[in-house]
Amino acid sequence: MPQQPKLPRPTPIQLALFAEEAALVRIQPERNMQRFYRMEVSRDLFGRAVLVRHWGRLGTRGRQRLDPYPDPGAAINALAAILRAKRRRGYQDRRS
Repeated sequence: MPQQPKLPRPTPIQLALFAEEAALVRIQPERNMQRFYRMEVSRDLFGRAVLVRHWGRLGTRGRQRLDPYPDPGAAINALAAILRAKRRRGYQDRRS
């Protein structure tokens, strides 16, 4: 019986366990409130982990803040904590 050629094994796909970015909105027409809040973990020019936070009223440029962290894990933990606090205040995940 001839031997079958070996096919290359596909490389496994690593799924992210923790969110590295989030987009939230809070819309309350009765209070004329239309806000957005976006966050993402990235690196600065020197390779350090930075949590980029961008917020404001929908339709405007909004404001931006960069928070440096010693490593990406600490930045992801901070993102998760802020995300929990924003959801408690009424923000919801933005639907694309």
